[in-house]
Amino acid sequence: MTGAPLPPPGGDKAGTSAPIRTTCAYCGVGCGILATPTGERSADIKGDPDHPANAGKLCSKGTHLGETIGLEGRLLTPMIGRRAASWDAALGLVARRFRETIAQHGPNSVAFYVSGQLLTEDYYVANKLMKGFIGAANIDTNSRLCMASAVAGHVRAFGEDIVPASYDDLDAADLIVLVGSNAAWCHPIVYQRIRARCDAGAKLVVIDPRRTETADEADLHLSIRPGTDVALMNGLLAWCRDAGVVDHAYLARHVATPDDFWDRCAGGSDLWSVARVCDVPPQELRRFFELFAATPKTVTMFSQGVNQSLAGTDQVNAIINLHLATGRIGKPGAAPFSITGQPNAMGGREVGGLASSLAAHMDFTLANVARVGRFWAAPNMATRPGLKAVDLFRELGQGRIKAIWIMATNPAVSMPDAGRVREALADCPFVVVSDVVDTTDTSVHAHVRLPAAAWGEKDGTVTNSDRTVSRQRAFMAAPGEARPDWWIVTQVARRMGWKTAFPYDRPAEIWREHCRLSAYENDGARLFALPGHAAKGNAEYDAMVPFRWGGTPFSDGRFPTPDGRARLIPVAQKPVAAPLGQWPMTLNTGRYRDHWHTMTRTGLSPRLARHREEPLVEVHPDDASACGIVDGDLARVTTPQGSSLFRATVVTSQRAGEVFVPIHWTDRTATGGRAGRLPRPLADPVSGQPGFKSTPARIDRVETAWRGFIIVRGQLATPPDCLWATRVAVPHGSAWEMAGTGDADALDASLPKGQRIEAIDAARGSRRVAILDGGRLRAVLFVTRDGSLPPRDWLVAQLGEAIAAPTLLAGRAAGVQVDRGPIVCACFDVGLKTILAAIADQHLADVPAIGAALGAGTNCGSCRPALAKLLATEGSTHAA
Repeated sequence: MTGAPLPPPGGDKAGTSAPIRTTCAYCGVGCGILATPTGERSADIKGDPDHPANAGKLCSKGTHLGETIGLEGRLLTPMIGRRAASWDAALGLVARRFRETIAQHGPNSVAFYVSGQLLTEDYYVANKLMKGFIGAANIDTNSRLCMASAVAGHVRAFGEDIVPASYDDLDAADLIVLVGSNAAWCHPIVYQRIRARCDAGAKLVVIDPRRTETADEADLHLSIRPGTDVALMNGLLAWCRDAGVVDHAYLARHVATPDDFWDRCAGGSDLWSVARVCDVPPQELRRFFELFAATPKTVTMFSQGVNQSLAGTDQVNAIINLHLATGRIGKPGAAPFSITGQPNAMGGREVGGLASSLAAHMDFTLANVARVGRFWAAPNMATRPGLKAVDLFRELGQGRIKAIWIMATNPAVSMPDAGRVREALADCPFVVVSDVVDTTDTSVHAHVRLPAAAWGEKDGTVTNSDRTVSRQRAFMAAPGEARPDWWIVTQVARRMGWKTAFPYDRPAEIWREHCRLSAYENDGARLFALPGHAAKGNAEYDAMVPFRWGGTPFSDGRFPTPDGRARLIPVAQKPVAAPLGQWPMTLNTGRYRDHWHTMTRTGLSPRLARHREEPLVEVHPDDASACGIVDGDLARVTTPQGSSLFRATVVTSQRAGEVFVPIHWTDRTATGGRAGRLPRPLADPVSGQPGFKSTPARIDRVETAWRGFIIVRGQLATPPDCLWATRVAVPHGSAWEMAGTGDADALDASLPKGQRIEAIDAARGSRRVAILDGGRLRAVLFVTRDGSLPPRDWLVAQLGEAIAAPTLLAGRAAGVQVDRGPIVCACFDVGLKTILAAIADQHLADVPAIGAALGAGTNCGSCRPALAKLLATEGSTHAA
């Protein structure tokens, strides 16, 4: 690799067997991890008991990180088209094409689309290259899809993007309000902290249209109509004012209140009007209002249900208004708390990874542009905000963006109206993708693919939801030609002509520059500042322990605004359109407990795959009955943007008239389940964040003639060609669930070669095939038209056996076989039927008893609500 020196190892202990302190690769909780290498591509993963975010606890995803660090599916060499290339050739081509595009069409003809999966150092270099040297601000991040409304709300109210809370506030709160957050699934470690506080006497209120696992354990659940959060919060604000809870002295000293604020927020804010708009019983609404008014120590934690809305910024400000007006901010146990989705969404915000910000919490005022330009010695500073994600891909589709570099994200799946995003990528003259994974729905459109280092192979920092900065450290060598993202961007910048401006040889150098910029000409006007870290050497960087910047924001009543006062922002509830005509339903999208984003990591873990093996559309029984859908049917969800297939699950936890689908499935893992095809490409006018939570939709039953499955050692060379096929990882291989309308014999084309045994039952319309190789099982295919299919566990276990069992085609061992049922506890691999049997046989009466008997619920705790529900159901059954 001529002319492109290797970056230094990421950590002093990489490749040794000593535990390495690092940070989890998943959500914004930012849990500390002790990773102990046990082989070249294996490690023992435990929670770090000394990390302030998790104190040694890990959720199911973090617990099983060790199952995701192999080389399956990895991109290991630069690729130009379909040809492997040297780093010199690939980097040279990227630099040349970007230079030529800028020369011909101007700096606004190119764009970067980056990710909360990047480390702060990666983010910093990419932002500096685009905004300081290319001269446009067309760098945006997939954090736009999850946290942009929180950023905009913070800036409007506080003058800066400051989260005015920490996890410690949860320990001090007497009331915790979760708005649009299924924390039990999406932030399990934070949720266990909430549960611990509730066990000590605090109350929990959950505001969510769906009755989630989090809502099941709440003292009060308000199942509001989607998009009515402003009405709810304005109604609560009016109640607090009438109850004498508004802190007028605090407002007078510390908050700027527009003259017409109370009038503009008052419309329709009486209890009965709010109950009607939000579609909740007035008595439940009154109970919430009284509880909030009576509890000064309140933390209101909000997430995607608030942010992912066409009025997301207003919803954020409605929450902040409440806390400012009642003086519940800057005090222990009292704060509005935005909790982020990605591991470094906050770090990206700090360095300017969003197109709407510059760097170090600075915006695009003339003074800030000049300041950053001086610091960077930048020849061509961007002077105005760039294209936000939805607009960026719209401009790409219209041909105004001629070259795009996508780093560590999969917009062909995750963006709204993802079908159009694919078309835009396919038509773009030059697409570069830096990724860990060889093939994604996005990278199939790339002209150049660059192999990036993965978690466990790279060094840097991340900032979690409560502003705690932690180190990610390498404990494995990067495989093949994979390199850190900061290095890749630095090499391109040098080849574009800016060698001296990008002199970095290690991430510590970038970190120090980032710290210096945060403090540069900063007299305290910006709270974000890291001056004490700018002078730390490489050894101190390597030894960095987690720290939270900013202390306790606003405890002195001062805010980073010109007059030092916060702002009350008048917001009003916008009309919520009722579903009409061919779109009678409202579509909501979100996450599953044990999967992450587009499953490029969690999809590698056999244990994580078991919780939800297929993408399900959740539908209320009334709606299912009206559509002729029964549980387990295939159903097509259609919106004006597109359609996709899902397996239907009929649940009372879903509001009537609404359906929910997960975001994780891609063309690599299923023929359906493509949630990104469905939402509208519309965004909040302030934040630019798309509205994923309230898309007009319809749902229709899909008839099938047969169903079946394939279990294979390794991977299928050819995916099944049928209407419905979804793949999950299993030990030693993969499993496909399938259904179709045509000839099921066509599935044989997907089976590997080998000795074939087969059984056909024409009366039941079933066929069973096993493929053997040297006496070992290579694959099985089971298909039925109107009969039953056996449980999969025993057949999956046969993949690891040296000699295949003689009862393969029976689908079970000789004698009685225990069916574990669907996995409830992923941490300890405990199935539903195992739990129910233990409850009945051992007379288990509570969740701790189940934990003592089976281990379920004793690690991350995210299955505890499900265990409690099983206990309640069994108790009701026995009572009946």
